[in-house]
Amino acid sequence: MASKRDYYEVLGLEKGASAEDVKKAFRKLAFQYHPDRNKEPGAEEKFKELSEAYAVLSDPAKKEKYDMYGHAGISGAYSQEDIFRGADFSDFGINIEDIFNRFFGGGFGGFGFQRVRTGPQPGRDLQTAVEITLEQAASGTEIELTINRLEQCSRCGGSGAEPGSNVISCTKCGGSGQMQRSVSSPFGRMITVTTCDKCQGRGRIPEKPCSKCRGDGVEQQRKTIKIKIPPGIDEDEYLTLRGQGDVGLYGGPAGNLYVGVRIKPHPQLIRRGQDIIYEAEINFPQAALGVEITVPIIGGESKLKIPSGTQNGAILRMRGLGMPSRFGKGDQLVHISVKVPQKLSRRQKELLEELGKEFGTEQKRGWFGI
Repeated sequence: MASKRDYYEVLGLEKGASAEDVKKAFRKLAFQYHPDRNKEPGAEEKFKELSEAYAVLSDPAKKEKYDMYGHAGISGAYSQEDIFRGADFSDFGINIEDIFNRFFGGGFGGFGFQRVRTGPQPGRDLQTAVEITLEQAASGTEIELTINRLEQCSRCGGSGAEPGSNVISCTKCGGSGQMQRSVSSPFGRMITVTTCDKCQGRGRIPEKPCSKCRGDGVEQQRKTIKIKIPPGIDEDEYLTLRGQGDVGLYGGPAGNLYVGVRIKPHPQLIRRGQDIIYEAEINFPQAALGVEITVPIIGGESKLKIPSGTQNGAILRMRGLGMPSRFGKGDQLVHISVKVPQKLSRRQKELLEELGKEFGTEQKRGWFGI
């Protein structure tokens, strides 16, 4: 639909209708448009529209937001899935899991069926973090990381069966991996399909479960892997190592490992994107006359010439000494801080007083003669 209709209009009600009126209206229209009863074109979409309207108006919190702000109040506060989450369809013989399956997991195609996951299942994704130095972030590095993850059982090789025994068809589901249950509802006979709790959807079970993994086919192991850190990586970036997560169940693919990167604070340098910042402290004579100083850079030191007349707060750029990226290298920015001494010796005072006389005491007038 290009734009959503008013939920009260969808249910044929006046705005502010009671919870009981909402329930009665939905019962009547759901019976009329349920896809298992009505095969006309558009009935499936109509039933979805009715279900969404009921999910909002039957929930006091959602209804209050809708009455105040309309659709903007709902779409701004809830995802499409959250709109249905918590809604009670049990009075109409509808399982909320069926709602999620059909609206967010495929077409209606027999609304009463609940899809189940059978056979191979992908392994879980894992997350961890590593800490590196600024120098390692600049040049790139390779580090070793030790993690705990699920691996194929070292005794049974992942079959779940004790070595020397067989894997047979599940005696509970007959090898289908599914169990069906038929229930009656106002819309007719409905079938709920669930995963077999004996074989967990595999359809096959070990004749004699492995003594190490107890038939699961997997075990927790401690693994050490090598990780390549690319040059220029930044704080809080993630590396994705595909297939380095938990091993998949029943022959499914392994999950991924996501590695967050933390960069240790440098004692003298600060990173800002591709640039490196260093604060250099000099005294007044050095600022006035100019000086060459040694500054720390990534991986070493470098000479920097400070020109005469440099003012406090000036920033000098050392090109190409920043962090690398695919667009080139950043710069090192040296922030100049002219230090004013708080205590002076007698000789220093005499020299400064002499200098002050050389400069003169007349103040420069501003634009307005002030």
